[in-house]
Amino acid sequence: MIEWIHPGLIFIFGTLLIPVLRGKWKKAYLLLLPIAALIDLILMSKGVFGAIPLSVWHIRFSEYVLTFGRVDKLSLVFGYIFVIAAFCMTLYALHVKEDGHHIAAFLYVGSTLGVVFAGDLFSLYLFVEIMAWASLFLIWYRKTRASSEAGFRYIMVHIFGGVCMLAGIILYVQNTGSIAFNAFDWGFGWSHLASYFMLTGFLVNAAAFPLHAWLADAYPEATVAGTVFLSAFTTKSAIYMLLRGFPGVEILIWLGAITAVYGIIFALLANDTRRLLAYALISQGGYMMAGVGMVSGTLLAADGAIAHAVCCILYMGLLFMAAGAVLEMTGRSKLTELGGLYKRMPATFWLYMVGAFSIAGMPLFSGFISKTMIIESAATMHLPVVWLMLEGASIGAFLIAGLKLPYLTWFGKKEPVVEAREPPWNMLAAMGITAFLCVFIGVYPQALYGILPYPVEYAPYAVGHVVAMSQLLLFTFLGFWLLRGMLHATPTITLDTDWFYRIAGKRFIWFCEKPLLDFADSIDKVLKDIANSFVWFSRNPTAASRIMVLTIGAVVARPFNPAYMRYERDLEELRRMYPNESVHRVAIGTGVLLVLMFFTLYLIIYLTHGVLWV
Repeated sequence: MIEWIHPGLIFIFGTLLIPVLRGKWKKAYLLLLPIAALIDLILMSKGVFGAIPLSVWHIRFSEYVLTFGRVDKLSLVFGYIFVIAAFCMTLYALHVKEDGHHIAAFLYVGSTLGVVFAGDLFSLYLFVEIMAWASLFLIWYRKTRASSEAGFRYIMVHIFGGVCMLAGIILYVQNTGSIAFNAFDWGFGWSHLASYFMLTGFLVNAAAFPLHAWLADAYPEATVAGTVFLSAFTTKSAIYMLLRGFPGVEILIWLGAITAVYGIIFALLANDTRRLLAYALISQGGYMMAGVGMVSGTLLAADGAIAHAVCCILYMGLLFMAAGAVLEMTGRSKLTELGGLYKRMPATFWLYMVGAFSIAGMPLFSGFISKTMIIESAATMHLPVVWLMLEGASIGAFLIAGLKLPYLTWFGKKEPVVEAREPPWNMLAAMGITAFLCVFIGVYPQALYGILPYPVEYAPYAVGHVVAMSQLLLFTFLGFWLLRGMLHATPTITLDTDWFYRIAGKRFIWFCEKPLLDFADSIDKVLKDIANSFVWFSRNPTAASRIMVLTIGAVVARPFNPAYMRYERDLEELRRMYPNESVHRVAIGTGVLLVLMFFTLYLIIYLTHGVLWV
């Protein structure tokens, strides 16, 4: 088998030259890396990197062997779409001047490809952690207070997910002795504790309800180009991990359906365009999770989850690109501050609508050929409630992303509320390529179906599918049009599940800054006084001992006035002359006796401590 370069390493090591190059050479180099990775994927043989002994793709770690390059149909599908998305998103970000932003983006893409091709759990965990930390800088590069705070919450949630994942890996390796990343046993009981931990870690990255709020909190605060990258990789790599590790786990069906509906409800309440789309992204992830859970009933669900991940990367990326273009050109992202932009940004509007039609599942657009596979799987498995929830979420996606957001952003007012123009050529070109792919896959679904890993025959353009979806979308549009006069955005803050750890975090910080610091200061004062006492005593132990004895005597003699006065006079004289050596001298025998007493006391303490410790 011919061994090719790991596509993730093309991005990771490719970052080394980014600070060196300048001008057009840098832009050409940034676009060349994803192209080289795509060529590498096309030429890559199926199998496992490192069939040859001592290959760099097999690295021995203790008694285990790390496999960085497992290649099969499943990993290749995700590899293709990640690299294609990386090219479109790099083109979109080509005007960004900060080298660090491009470095973070490429480390993010490269580590995601590392997750996709990881054949063992240790490699998987390594790349997941790199992915989390690299993506953090795409949020912090916004350089605002909101982005700084959101980034901190983002990484704390992902640290929690990483700890859960690592705990599951350790337990799994202890129980089985294997580090292979394959499907895990699932059931109830303490024997499956490792699976519970790993599933929790995967679900955090997938933004599953109720572990989803980090996404809607952080993504709207990232840079314009950073949000576009974020929309594609973290949640979709988590779907890949779920497909590998937990296919057919029934709880994912219900978690997915709830997440799909929950995301749409909160998107309806959102005022910020990118927060609205972030909730829509959470909802779309729910479809894929439901598809993963239905794998045991039909392989159509597995293909549907994979196909929907591919399509979602494209149309969500396109939607975030258009919303980011509006933010880039106007400095505004809230629906209450936008309106009438069609006269200034018509091209951006029509490119956005391609993504909106795709997320709605309109025929001839990419979302239609993938979303219906999952909905059809729910019907095949006789899950009417799940089917109804997914259909309702599809209607909601069209309402919020296809009607509400474009109407209030590009229309809604007769004149533009702010001066604007079309974004730079690279942003329009990236949106154009992504929009073309959305339409191409929708018109010619076999281009996607042909690379899916499971041999399932599915005809998305059956008359029943087309008529049913068209009716749903048509009636949704009619309802919206009739009530459009009542439609307006509200500048409110919507509480989500992150309220719990935000409040808990504030209380914890208050506890650390107030009671805990006060307690530490008091302990420090006591220890300082004790230390000063030892220093004071060590200056002249004989005199210090006499002072202590006389002080006790003064307290005891206080009721008897004559004795009390005598102790006070002696104490005053000793304190005035202390710690001079000449205050009191003792015989050498007395000094040796005192040394032996202190040594004996030290020996008793030492032996007692040793016994207690044992």
